[in-house]
Amino acid sequence: MTDPDPAAPTGATPVQAPSLAERYGRARPGSHRAAAQPGGDDPWDEADDVRPRPKLSVGARIAVAAALAAGVALAAWFTIVDTQRDPVTFTDVGFSVTSPEAVDVTFEVSMPPGTEAVCTVTALSQSFAEVGAVDVEVGPDEARTTRHTVTVATTELATTGVVDHCDLR
Repeated sequence: MTDPDPAAPTGATPVQAPSLAERYGRARPGSHRAAAQPGGDDPWDEADDVRPRPKLSVGARIAVAAALAAGVALAAWFTIVDTQRDPVTFTDVGFSVTSPEAVDVTFEVSMPPGTEAVCTVTALSQSFAEVGAVDVEVGPDEARTTRHTVTVATTELATTGVVDHCDLR
């Protein structure tokens, strides 16, 4: 047996702790289940009278849907503005070292039909030093994407050839 609490008045009944649902304000009105005793039932038992989280109201659902739609519209707007600002894109397709003094570079350019661009193609050495460069005029063409192959003259053996950048004329 344990010694009685000296601070407790004699003859007083022990006070039971509130259930977890009562403690955190989730108990249903009128339900007062006794709290779990140490070594007793699981305090998170399903019968703890905890009500599920209420669903969002219609107004809240509409607000969430409107916020999502605004976010998608904003992302689309930024994409369109970025495309209009710099409508030229390029992709390196491949390269072929033909000699110590030349490398062939193949690339694709995408831009609106009827526009012209200038692409700078560079050849790089094993240490990534630029050993050759050439500006290539692209377009106008009726196709949005066109493929081009250019030979870049080099000052020493190149190990790769890439498109550095493309700009509208």
